[in-house]
Amino acid sequence: MNNKAFIAELSKRIGKSADETQMLTYALVDTMNEFFQEGDAVSFNNFGTFEVKKRLERIIISPTTKKKMLVPPKLVLGFKPVAAVREKIKKGGDDTNG
Repeated sequence: MNNKAFIAELSKRIGKSADETQMLTYALVDTMNEFFQEGDAVSFNNFGTFEVKKRLERIIISPTTKKKMLVPPKLVLGFKPVAAVREKIKKGGDDTNG
């Protein structure tokens, strides 16, 4: 689903115009980004938690050159869904059993 389709569906569900919904969505993402920059996690009840994690440096072997390379440490954004969402995804979104 692309951004335009997501905004259209969300605006229909919440009863707001597409422009209002887009502004709200951008505000949400901007606010989350500010928290991530500070190293804070963002949790949503009944959905999951987004958090910034530090990936340690590691040595890899390049598949083309077969040479060892050092990959420096970096920060990555991770998501951990709540158990209900994880189970729904495992079942392919089919909620007939739960």
